[in-house]
This record gives sequence, C-alpha cells and structure tokens, in this order.
Amino acid sequence: MRDNEVVAVGPEPLSFTDVVQVARYGTAVRLTDDAIAKMAASRSRVEELARAETPAYGVSTGFGALATLHIEPSMRARLQRSLVRSHAAGSGPEVETEVTRALMLLRLHTLATGHTGVRPETARVLEALLNARVTPVVHEYGSLGCSGDLAPLAHVALTIMGEGVVRDAGGQVRPAADVLKECRIEPVELAAKEGLALINGTDGMLGMLVLAIDDLTRLLKTADIGAAMSVEALLGTDHVFAADLQALRPHPGQAAAAANMRALLRDSGIMASHRDGSCTRVQDAYSLRCAPQVAGAARDTVAHAALVASRELASAIDNPVVLADGRVESNGNFHGAPVGYVLDFLAIAVADVASMAERRTDRMLDVARSHGLPPFLADDPGVDSGHMIAQYTQAAIVSELKRLAAPASVDSIPSSAMQEDHVSMGWSAGRKLRRALDGLTRVLAIEILTAARAIDLRRPHEPAPGTGSVVALLREAVAGPGADRFLAPEIEAVVRLVADGSVPAAAESVTGPLA
Repeated sequence: MRDNEVVAVGPEPLSFTDVVQVARYGTAVRLTDDAIAKMAASRSRVEELARAETPAYGVSTGFGALATLHIEPSMRARLQRSLVRSHAAGSGPEVETEVTRALMLLRLHTLATGHTGVRPETARVLEALLNARVTPVVHEYGSLGCSGDLAPLAHVALTIMGEGVVRDAGGQVRPAADVLKECRIEPVELAAKEGLALINGTDGMLGMLVLAIDDLTRLLKTADIGAAMSVEALLGTDHVFAADLQALRPHPGQAAAAANMRALLRDSGIMASHRDGSCTRVQDAYSLRCAPQVAGAARDTVAHAALVASRELASAIDNPVVLADGRVESNGNFHGAPVGYVLDFLAIAVADVASMAERRTDRMLDVARSHGLPPFLADDPGVDSGHMIAQYTQAAIVSELKRLAAPASVDSIPSSAMQEDHVSMGWSAGRKLRRALDGLTRVLAIEILTAARAIDLRRPHEPAPGTGSVVALLREAVAGPGADRFLAPEIEAVVRLVADGSVPAAAESVTGPLA
C-alpha cells in the first residue's frame, strides 16, 4: 500500500493489510457512503426504542448487573457519559500506539456495519482521530476480554467525548480537549446507546492478533534463515530437507519451511566441502534435522490463527445489535474465546521455535559438538569468552517464553456481580504474545549473529549465496570474528535487522521469495 492511499472503512471486512497499514504506518481512513447510510438507518431504529415505553437494554436501561434499572429520558445522555467515564479505569503502563490504532480502526469498522446504532457524526470523530494521528492513552490492565475490551475501548470513547489524555501527532501526552481543539475535531455528547456501542467489542485482542500474524510471517522466514546458517556452521546436511522426504508427511507449513531451507543452502561451498566421503556422521541432531517440522508446525498454527482473524474481521461485535430487519437483540458475540485461544496457541509455537534456535546456538559454542569450531567461537579461548554469554541471554529469554506460553484463556474470574461470570482473558493473551514475539526476535538475532561468526570461521569454504547474503548484511553493522568486544550493541544491531525485515530481504535478494 502506498503512503498516499486511504483505507476505505465500510460494512465490508477489512483486510490484514488494512489493519497493519493504519496501525503501524499511520495510513489514513475514510468512512464510505454505504457506511454512513447504514449507520443512519440503524440510528433511526435506536431512537424509536429510546422513545418507547418498553425498556431496551443499553438504550433505556443500565448496564451489566444494573440492566434491570429503567433510566428516564432526561438522564440518558448522562448515562452514556457515566458509562464511559467509569469504564475508563485502566491502569499500568501505556500500550503501544500501534495496538491502540488497531483497536480504534476495528471499532470504527464495527460502527460502519450499521449494526451498532451510533450516529454517523460519532463515527466521524473516531475517523478524524485516526487521520490526525491522535492516539488515546490506553493502559495495560483493565480488560477481561468479556464484554470485550471494555476499559481499553472506554479510554478511546473518553477521547471522543473530549476528555482524558492522548498522544498527539508528535508523540506528546496531553489533555484530549486541547489536542482535539488544535486539530479542529469537535467532540460529541454521546446519545442513547452510543457509549455502549463504543466499548463493547474484542477490537484490542483482535488488533494484537492481526499484528502478531504480520510479525510471525516475517519471523518464521527468519527462523528458517537462522536454521540454514546453523546447518552450514555445524557442517550438517541438507539432504534431509529433500522434497520427496518432506512429502511423506504432507503438512503445508513443513513443506514451505523445507523449501526455504533448500533454497537458502543451494550451492553452499561449506556443504560441498564435506561431501567427499570423509564425513562419518550418519544423522544430524534434531535441532538441525527437524527444523522444518517445528517451523512448519508454527506456520500451520499461524494459518489457523489467520482463519480465525479473518472471521473476526468480518464480524460486527456489539451488545445489543441492530439487525437488518430492525430488531435490536442482546447476544454474546463479545466473548473473546475464539481470539484468546489462538493468541495462546501462537505463544506456544513462538516458545518452541525459539527453544530450537537456542539449542542450535549452543551446539555451535560447544567444542565437543561443533565439529572443529573453537570453544565458544572465541578468538583466544580462555582469554576470550566469545559468544558464551550471548547464549545465556538466549537461554534466559527462552525460559521466559516458556512461562509466557502458559495459556491465559484457561483462566476466568467473575465480574459485574456475577453477571459476567465467565470471561476470556483474550486481552491478556494478546499482551503476553507481544512480549513473546519480542523474545523470539532476540533469540533469532543471537542465533544468526552466532552462525555468521561460525560461517566466517569456516573460511576459505564459502557459504551458500542465500546465507552468504545475510552474513554480508551483518558485516555492514557488526565486525567479523576477533577478540572480545562489547557484545550487547552488536546483538541489538542484529535485533533491529531481524525486526525490520532486513534479514529475510537480504536472503530473498538471492533466493527469490521465501515461503
């Protein structure tokens, strides 16, 4: 998507690219004419209910455990303000701007379906905030994932009212009223049902899921690159990655990972150097031989998560909802179980991919298993420690990832006087997955940094063109083998190359697109 493009937000599902572009890169949005028409039509039905004597949940009653209380017409604007103010009760560190922007976009899409009954002018304020790059301050804690991400969304709704605090386009935290005035965005006084419609959704956890899928698409390519470099560094074989062997177990993710390994290791001079009959090893260790099986299973997990996310992107989540025939009905679609489950599932896959990468790194540092490399890849073993403690860092992260793999979605804690007696904890699953993805990025960076050093130590034998392109990229930022240096900045340099996609881009400049 080009910088000058605008994401159209209407009743149709948003794409993964739409969410990533708006959340991460600040792409502007535009409500479609169809969205405006559908919102206006459903709003007229809500206003009919507001005038009726029969109580309607969220329109003329209280909320949650107070749903049986009838609210007089003169008090309904105050009801919506009170709902938002009381629910904007988050605490803890501020979540990332990209998560909040994803949450805002996804709530705007639900409003645009015409199933929530909000006025078009209310949705227009949310549209304007996104386009002005004004980001409400949303906190780490406050969502149980049912009824949706209440507290995070309430902090956004508070901004629509002109209250609370935001980050302006320059990243400064300031009062929302001041920033909206500068941006010429007129806050709204929420009308019947609008406060509820703005906060009753799974948009935060879904936003984190879509962003995680984008991250993992890149990181799993990077995991294959690290594995291929380690196979070369450890004088392993690529024969086990042959297509006919992989086809005996026809998982699509495994086939893709093995194809990547073959492409990355094609024409390797290091491989050729031990195919002269002198190598007496029968099999490589599992961390080398089974790399496609593990990275492939992770890919298939991502594919399942993407299926769930695509269904959620096609959803309109609110309670109650306005149906096409004019009925306004309560429902349970705000429960975050479908999203929470796959967020947890991805954290398991992340931990396992990282664990295997750490084991390959450890082999390169152990003189008993590295097949001729110096202890810890040190320049002067004993005086120098080489990458000994880099592996400690990996191990510490992997241990943390195992803890983060414990699922949040199996937990539930009752709330709202037992009205909300089973909750999804999907927001918590998303938060820990984001931490896990950062850990995987760092573990892969250390493996690639270590493997590049080991490959250099194999010279004059040359690596494959694919893996060699990655070594060359690293050498632009990090020096080759030598005496011990301050290692933390070198690790961080490679972390940046992994995080921004430079590592797979370098490999693909030689191999062509990797799966």
